[in-house]
Amino acid sequence: MDIIQAIIIGIVEGFTEFLPISSTGHMIMVNDFLGIKQSELIKAYEIIIQFAAILAVMIAYRDKLTLKEFNLWKNVFVAFLPLLVIGYIFKDEIKSLFSVEIVAWMFIAGGVIFLIVEQFYKEDETHTRTLDNVTMIQSFWIGIAQLFSFIPGTSRAGATIIGGMLLKLDRKTSAEFSFLLAIPVMGAVSAYDLLKHYESFASIDWTPFMIGFIIAFIVAFVTIRLFLAFLQRFTFVAFGWYRIILGVLLLLFWVY
Repeated sequence: MDIIQAIIIGIVEGFTEFLPISSTGHMIMVNDFLGIKQSELIKAYEIIIQFAAILAVMIAYRDKLTLKEFNLWKNVFVAFLPLLVIGYIFKDEIKSLFSVEIVAWMFIAGGVIFLIVEQFYKEDETHTRTLDNVTMIQSFWIGIAQLFSFIPGTSRAGATIIGGMLLKLDRKTSAEFSFLLAIPVMGAVSAYDLLKHYESFASIDWTPFMIGFIIAFIVAFVTIRLFLAFLQRFTFVAFGWYRIILGVLLLLFWVY
């Protein structure tokens, strides 16, 4: 992997990780487009840029990383628990799902779901408008919704945001809870992968890795800010159509 490839992958990871468009799906697509084969080196690089995305969230929400926010983090942990348990039990079966065709179909399915939910969603009827008001029951069901993200192309952010909206969180609070939930989820996944692939770091050229880390961090941080500003004025309809169009294009040009 050269520096240009590292930069491209870093941008894709930073931009897509917290948007409801599936970072995993986009990474599979981009790697396929660039002709990059999944290898120990690529896996090690993906771990590095995932840590960059986690760091971006932690800095963006550094005011929440205190003991005063114990109840919030208790709820985040409750939402994290279903994925931790199910992911550990079925990790091998989950890996077998990864393919461009599955990504394409899940892009389309997720897009349709966003359009349907937005058709009936009424922001003025929501009763949870801040992170402090999210309940443990809501957190648990958001965690159940997150399980759909095991299917490549579904999007962890998309599943948790839709789950939050169905549980009467407003769009901004759904997105922010999804951001915070990414910290333990991505932290656990990255740490697990790091333990499995730590030997890959022994003989790598750190230059593209560090450049990719910086790029992924900057893009992720800016994306979080812009996404929240976007939600102040717009809905998720645009993301729904984006997913459907991209899924159809994938089926036409990559799969069939």
